Amino acid sequence: MTTRIRSIEDVAGELGLDPRAVTTLGSSKAKLDPHASPPDGAGREGALVLVSAIGPTRFGEGKTTISIGLADGLRRVGARACLALREPSLGPVFGMKGGGTGGGRAQVVPADDVNLHFTGDLHAIGTAHNLLAAMIDSELHFGARDGKTASGIDPAQVTWPRVLDMNDRALRSVVLDAGGRAQRSSRFDITAASEVMATLALAGSLDDLRERLARTVVGWREDGSPVTAADMGATEAMVALLREALRPNLVQTADGTPALVHCGPFANIAHGCSSVLATRLALRHAEVVVTEAGFGFDLGGEKFLHLKAPQAGVWPRCVVLVTTVRALVHHGGGDLERGLAHLDRQVANVRAFGLPVVLALNVFANDAEGDLAVIESHARDLDAAAARCTAFAEGGSGGVALAAAVREQLRLNGDDPPRPQALYQPDDGLVDKLRSLARRVYGARDVALTDGAQADLERLTGAGFGTLPVCVAKTHLSFTDDPKGGGLATDFTPTVNEVRLAAGAGFVVALMGRIFTMPGLPREPAARNVKVEASGRIRGLMQGS
Repeated sequence: MTTRIRSIEDVAGELGLDPRAVTTLGSSKAKLDPHASPPDGAGREGALVLVSAIGPTRFGEGKTTISIGLADGLRRVGARACLALREPSLGPVFGMKGGGTGGGRAQVVPADDVNLHFTGDLHAIGTAHNLLAAMIDSELHFGARDGKTASGIDPAQVTWPRVLDMNDRALRSVVLDAGGRAQRSSRFDITAASEVMATLALAGSLDDLRERLARTVVGWREDGSPVTAADMGATEAMVALLREALRPNLVQTADGTPALVHCGPFANIAHGCSSVLATRLALRHAEVVVTEAGFGFDLGGEKFLHLKAPQAGVWPRCVVLVTTVRALVHHGGGDLERGLAHLDRQVANVRAFGLPVVLALNVFANDAEGDLAVIESHARDLDAAAARCTAFAEGGSGGVALAAAVREQLRLNGDDPPRPQALYQPDDGLVDKLRSLARRVYGARDVALTDGAQADLERLTGAGFGTLPVCVAKTHLSFTDDPKGGGLATDFTPTVNEVRLAAGAGFVVALMGRIFTMPGLPREPAARNVKVEASGRIRGLMQGS
């Protein structure tokens, strides 16, 4: 696809950004002052629209494409619109999914730059994370010589891993030589699952980032007390590495719509949302801000509302739920009518948070008209607005119908916007929060904990972390903790195998089933399709490119 890209200064000007708040990186990218305000200082905060989806199939259902198409459609009907999206990770780019910038004529551009090294944010995050890991092992090395460590960290209770922005299953479990001490076991996570990624994404300012990094727990002493990054003396060096990465990135869609693309945690193993700073910045400068949360609503949508929204002080005005004929047929075991029950459950999940829902039908070229009509009829039965979106094939014009449906929904609740509503109380214990999610979102009977997870829970509770919000890491392919469990499963009991603390991010991570925080490449990785032409143009990063 050949796209004429507007100058990034022009894109920034459309948002009313002061040129002094914009640091250009070439002609098509920029870093922004996250605290920039409209010139008059009295701009009305925009409406936030959260794009989520039904449970996706293994190929994905085009949620980013729909988000882009919706924002482009809103801009075409006269709204001052802005996107707030996550940054792609090189793991999926070279793994199964390919590029993470949308598809067809609904893309963020320059797509190759955004999909690859972009502005270096993920490099900074990985480096800051690994610096802390290196400082821990350096202390263990010299502590072995001196007979004690400065922080008192127990070598057998170091919990801080290393990270890499690549799918590499061989690094899920590694043995480290700390120098002079017995070897110890550790692991690598993908950078998108790093606590530093989550911390940066949720930080509200440089000072907030500093405080969050300082309280990050990296291990435990023999007396059961936590050891932090501040105890390691690593905080300021980490802040220095992350200073520029904290600033949101400005690019645009192929249709010219401003897009803030910043931070990239996965929703199946992390909290799945772009940065707080980018969202707040967009809301100050746009009439409607379209953001997305990863995978289905039972993962990314729930985490956006329980983890990001309270810390950011924002709340969506409505949720756009992406659905496809292909996915509903899959969830119905080959039967579209049966698969509609999965749609019912995800709509109910959205409404459990007190939010109105607009169904977005992502139309594929081979979809039968009768199947699309069945879904539209079912949406009417659910009393939910629905609109087709053909942005993949038609760009912004293909998002106009969806944009109209969203604008109508925003108009309907304009005088009485939805108020924040959670499925558990902040002071509830970790098990109660897990049980609430399992029962109310996944449709489970209960939740079970292994002996190891129970021990993790007792340690965290004893150290004062027993009422933090919960970030569930589990398969995105099923309501259950089994990828083959299906999108209609009920009356099951998922098992929590491990509970990890993310004190800097402000939550705990509960790992359900056989889930890995370091993914692996598929048998046929997308990397094999990538070619660089003599002109320097890259082919194969995006599906169909």
